[in-house]
Amino acid sequence: MADRWALLRIVDANLNRAVEALRVVEDYSRFLLEDAFLSGRCKRLRHDLVSTVLAAVPQHELLAARSTQTDVGTGLTTHQEVQRADLRQCAAASWQRVHQALRVLEETLKVVCPDAGSRIEQLRYQTYTLAKASLGTSTARQRLAECRLYVLIDGAASEDVFLQRVRSLIRGRVHIIQLRDKRLTDRELLGRARIARVAIDQECKQDNAVGRPRPLLIVNDRPDVAVLARADGVHVGQDELGVHEVRQIVGSQRLVGVSTHDIEQARQAVLDGADYIGCGPTFPSGTKSFEHFPGVAFLREIAGEIALPAFAIGGITLQNLPQVLATGIRRVAVAGALANADDLESELAAWHDALARGSAEREDADSGGGRPAS
Repeated sequence: MADRWALLRIVDANLNRAVEALRVVEDYSRFLLEDAFLSGRCKRLRHDLVSTVLAAVPQHELLAARSTQTDVGTGLTTHQEVQRADLRQCAAASWQRVHQALRVLEETLKVVCPDAGSRIEQLRYQTYTLAKASLGTSTARQRLAECRLYVLIDGAASEDVFLQRVRSLIRGRVHIIQLRDKRLTDRELLGRARIARVAIDQECKQDNAVGRPRPLLIVNDRPDVAVLARADGVHVGQDELGVHEVRQIVGSQRLVGVSTHDIEQARQAVLDGADYIGCGPTFPSGTKSFEHFPGVAFLREIAGEIALPAFAIGGITLQNLPQVLATGIRRVAVAGALANADDLESELAAWHDALARGSAEREDADSGGGRPAS
């Protein structure tokens, strides 16, 4: 009888601990990240946990065994438990609490209901994925907070032409430059990537670069080239290596972007640990052909559900940019619209102005509330 009583108290305490911590991370995703997808997954997990435990141990027994006044552990605490630097640290600590409580529940419930223990084990694995996605989204939003204009370029006709284009993009205050060229040999692609890396490093050291954003360098499809060229990250599509495999090559510090064409692919990219997603194609493009165009409807889905940095891509021009910004998306990736610009730096200035103006207008319209733009 004493063992049963102790078991009930352990289950009750850890169920409460897990549910409370899950509510913290749910509200973190809901109110700080304003991510409907992650907050919804946390809520579902919380309800699954409660139903699993109560199916194995009746609630009235748990309540009968609860005795907070005589619990010897209520007065035990550490210095780390009473201090938090910010809300992200609150979320990180709460995720740890969830993991630990679920492990205790898993082991304890095996005594009275092995099936419940197995079910808790599966829920625990889910929490590892959600913790990675939640905290990863927070980190990615911080790293890419100022990144709005993402430009894709090919290797150009020669190294000299390529270098001049990269320099123009830097001077035009582009936030991200992606090298995408499937025509080049591996050696040529690596050579162009290294040229871009050196140009960015040198240009941004100049006195006249004070106040100018340092663009991130991304290599398309090739994590090996990204590492060799010291690029800031790599971008992959749905048919290339997955995020997990790419991470094994580029490590944890480089950015990994993923192309997505529907909401399920976007959700999976979040759970996989991508740092940002490309969403499209939005409109027909002169640089790449597609049979299907998710269009602005897909962008609205992303803006309403996903907090991970999201870049609209595909046929975006200054003329149709207002349609993109009207969805709530604030980041765009462009290629063809800038490929033949006579004065690239002036053209980029127009893009910056249009993005700033569109974002300001949207913020005014949303001033009554709502989630921030992706």
